[in-house]
Amino acid sequence: MSEIPKKYIQFDFSKIKTYLRANEEHNILYLHALIAVIGSLSALLILEGGKESLPSTIHYLLVLIEKTCVIIVIAYIVSRIKYFQEILAGKFTIKNQAVVILLFGIISIFGSYSGIDVFGAIANVRDLGPMIAGLIGGPIVGLGTGLIGGLYRYFFLGGPTTVPCSIATILAGLFAGIIFIANGRKFIGIFGAVIFAVLMELFHMLLVILLIHPYSQALAIVGEVSVPMIFANAMGILVFSFIISNLLREQKTTEERNLYFDELERKKNELKVAQKIQQTFIPDTIPLLNDYDISAFNIPAKEVGGDFYDFIPVTDDKLGIAIANVSEKGVPAALLMALSKTIVQTKARETQHVSDVMEYLNKLVMIEADSGIDLALFYAVLDTKSKTLRYINAGNDSPLLFIKNSESIVKLVHEKFHLGKIINRKFEEKTIDLNSEDILIFYTDGVINALNEEKEPFGIERLKSILRENYSLSSEDMILKIKQEISFFSKGKFQIDDMTLVVLKVK
Repeated sequence: MSEIPKKYIQFDFSKIKTYLRANEEHNILYLHALIAVIGSLSALLILEGGKESLPSTIHYLLVLIEKTCVIIVIAYIVSRIKYFQEILAGKFTIKNQAVVILLFGIISIFGSYSGIDVFGAIANVRDLGPMIAGLIGGPIVGLGTGLIGGLYRYFFLGGPTTVPCSIATILAGLFAGIIFIANGRKFIGIFGAVIFAVLMELFHMLLVILLIHPYSQALAIVGEVSVPMIFANAMGILVFSFIISNLLREQKTTEERNLYFDELERKKNELKVAQKIQQTFIPDTIPLLNDYDISAFNIPAKEVGGDFYDFIPVTDDKLGIAIANVSEKGVPAALLMALSKTIVQTKARETQHVSDVMEYLNKLVMIEADSGIDLALFYAVLDTKSKTLRYINAGNDSPLLFIKNSESIVKLVHEKFHLGKIINRKFEEKTIDLNSEDILIFYTDGVINALNEEKEPFGIERLKSILRENYSLSSEDMILKIKQEISFFSKGKFQIDDMTLVVLKVK
């Protein structure tokens, strides 16, 4: 027969390891090793000591511990099956309940089959399957598992303890399920599960005493098997409860991770939509004016920013200029930006008065004081014939005016209050005269707040120096120079704020 290629063997093992993978935490790996060691030592002691050389109680205990270790390994494999994990996650269906009932019913049967004959009775860990099933699946799953184990005990094994042991197995699953319901349909936890296992086995022993006659035989059986059965079942529940707790942590971590990635994906999709909205609100062209040279640029710090600029034809010889900064970034900023720009455009075409536009915008974008969003806006109307600029600055950084005649730089006065905070607020227009070769630089705080590796801001003084030393440049070259200086200063460091810049030069 031809040899099977190694790659197929490796692939099959890979799939098995993936399907039955353990938690990445070391604790579960240590637990697997501990179970193997306990089971091996129990088997070794039984073989070396033999029944004759060991006290009967110790012998029964070692045998039951060995069988319990086997059951735990089987139960662990079952716990990695999707039907079990669905039930553990509270997702109950007829199919997964039936599968879990069947699997843990088989485990219960194995607990009986591997038991030890004691005076015609059977010392066993049969109750382990129904208890586990009920504690994680509720009364239906627990009772179903208990019926499988109990009926097998009743019809196939016989002996003086047939009735009490069969009843105890059925009730073990039912009681465990009731505890699950009483605990808010959640696993009771490691400590609670162990206490329940101990009490259940004590109840099991009580049933044997009450239902077996003669009384002396009942006491003899209980005296021999009570300690081994209580200890073995409690140990089994302890270890499997640890496995369940580990699985619950895995599920919680997985759910949190999935929620995190779903939220990231949702925000990513929102940002893409908002980015498209924002791009449509940034002017495609710069107005061409006979006596003026204008350029502008906008760089959002994130996929979607809160800065914008706009040029609005008010009349044939008047041009509205707006530059704004929304303090919040991302989708909320983009939507507020779009709303604000639409309002400014609409109102600016109705009136030449800067104050009318600002007061109208202020009323319509009333922002809750605790929303954390601030709207700062500089709006001006340039009279191209008289070379005057009427403006109002509501909270935006003060534009710089380079006066060629004196080669001085002044800041245009601004009000400290942002828009949308105080209803019916009145704004006062200010007016400046412009002369040949004067330069105006409008900017948002992202320009002067650009940081270098030492977290030092670019600052207003550097911007003034660029303006003073390069006033002969065109508006486009001036913007290019500013961008180069910021890039050199920050050395490519990612900036946390949007950068918007408009340069207006009088010819």
